[in-house]
Amino acid sequence: MPETPPPLLPPPAELLGVRRIRLAETAAPRLTIEERQARDRAWDDMVRDNPAFFDGPVVACAGTSWPRPGELHLSWARVTYRHYALRRVSFATAPTASLSAGVLQPTDDGHVLVGRMSPATASPGRWQFPGGAVEPPPDGERLDVAALRRNAARELAEETGVTVEPAELTLWAVTRGRYGSVGVLFLAPPRPEAVLRERFAGLAPQERELVEPAFVRSPDDLSALPGPHADYLAPVVRRLARERRHSPD
Repeated sequence: MPETPPPLLPPPAELLGVRRIRLAETAAPRLTIEERQARDRAWDDMVRDNPAFFDGPVVACAGTSWPRPGELHLSWARVTYRHYALRRVSFATAPTASLSAGVLQPTDDGHVLVGRMSPATASPGRWQFPGGAVEPPPDGERLDVAALRRNAARELAEETGVTVEPAELTLWAVTRGRYGSVGVLFLAPPRPEAVLRERFAGLAPQERELVEPAFVRSPDDLSALPGPHADYLAPVVRRLARERRHSPD
């Protein structure tokens, strides 16, 4: 009998050269009655499979444009997690790209922290950088890069126990992955690995979204981490390694 071919993996995320981001709010996608009904059925199935899913407010990426090199204009809409159940609806036409913010937390010796997601999360067992979906600002407040920094700093503290002032985070890269989802990555100041491990160990086990930390320096280190990886992980680690080789230090 012929061998069964391995399942196709999604392509890795693109790393976009971005120096400036401008964000503008737009209306949430309009759905037909059939799309809403199919979305709700898909969401009910997802919750049945993972009761930890919560239909909380998030920011969806509604579109991107590049008015000039290095400048990304991103339109966003207020939705809830239920919106992403449309990815399971074959006839849906509404965009389902998400917007996330994450942190590259380096160590003093050139490694970077990654973590494995808890079984109770939307991506159980996946290795990724600390971060998560961007939450919409209160009515009347702007969603801008400063707000993304605050989101990223909060995710870093919640998932690793490491606190950093948002102003200390430097915009490092923007990724574009599956479904057109956009991720904004910030670089934190380096810290000793022992300190990072100590902060992580201090988190209450039942509150951890990341259940296991690891420190990687190269794509070879990534290959030693069992299980799924976030689509942006390999290209980001490659770029970090390349920058380290060309650093004057």
